[in-house]
Formats: sequence, C-alpha cells, structure tokens
Amino acid sequence: MSTSERIEQLAAAIAEDVYIDIAKWHLYLNDAHLHHPLAEKFYPMLDGITSADVTKVLSGTMILLGGGKREIPLSELIPDFCQNRLLTILEEFKQ
Repeated sequence: MSTSERIEQLAAAIAEDVYIDIAKWHLYLNDAHLHHPLAEKFYPMLDGITSADVTKVLSGTMILLGGGKREIPLSELIPDFCQNRLLTILEEFKQ
C-alpha cells in the first residue's frame, strides 16, 4: 500500500472520532477539513509517537477564527478526551 493511501486511511480514522468543542457544539475534524492535514503531520511520527508529540502538533496547528480576526492553537479547541483518543488512534494505526 502506498504512503498516500495510508495517509488517507489515517485521515479517515482521525475524522471519525476527533472533534473541536465550541460551546458544547462538536465539529468533527473532517467537517473542519483538518483531518487530512493532521494525518500528513502525524504519519511520519507514528513509530514511537507520544502524548507530547500530539500536543506539540496540535499546539502548532493554528486555527483562524472570526474570518481571521483571531488565531488559536488547535490544542485549545480539542477536548482532552479527544486528544487522548487521537493518541490511541495513532498508536493503533502503526500496528
């Protein structure tokens, strides 16, 4: 299987379970078009990925709000539960 096919599979796995929480409104990462860029960032890190790696990537992924009026790290928008689930997805995917 090619790398691009594996990244697509990883993006699909991320899209199913990980969401942004804003005022108890859940926007899944596929709806926000963030699942694929994250899969591309995480794929090279799969061997030996840690919670700190997940936090670093999410903290470095800036999200524009209000038509660009404000920028906030994705790590602040994804609940801890979903960040933990993301780590589990990444750990299971490498197997």
